[in-house]
Amino acid sequence: MKKAIAYLLIALCFYNCKEDKKVIKQTEIHFTKEGELTIHKIATDSTKISLDIEIADTEYDIQTGLMYRNSMEQKQGMLFVFEDETERYFYMKNTKIPLDIIYINSNKQIVSFQKNAKPFDESSLPSNAPAKYVLELNAGLADNWGLSVGDSLSF
Repeated sequence: MKKAIAYLLIALCFYNCKEDKKVIKQTEIHFTKEGELTIHKIATDSTKISLDIEIADTEYDIQTGLMYRNSMEQKQGMLFVFEDETERYFYMKNTKIPLDIIYINSNKQIVSFQKNAKPFDESSLPSNAPAKYVLELNAGLADNWGLSVGDSLSF
């Protein structure tokens, strides 16, 4: 009888200690075109690359960036706009897609890159130079388009 009561108590304990797992579905975030951006290649005066951009210029948008996105089209990007020009540090927390991170100074010239940033990696990805803007693109595009330090942007 004591064994039966002990088993019953153990069973009740496991039943009551059972964690009710609630599934929280993440709302899918879609691209919202807020502007257009053109990259002007320094090597050739005629080569221009145009893309649609979503702008991150509020504290919330800057902190969230491209987190929780499942994909982004080839001719889309997110432009981060800061009030000051200083060295920037980005990371890939909660970011599902690999990215090229392009750091841009106040003259709208590319000053550095962090290419092929890995999804969910929380390592610091510094600009290594003062930047006022940051452009995030799908990983590999900076190389595919032959972007280099000194190329300029207009938006």
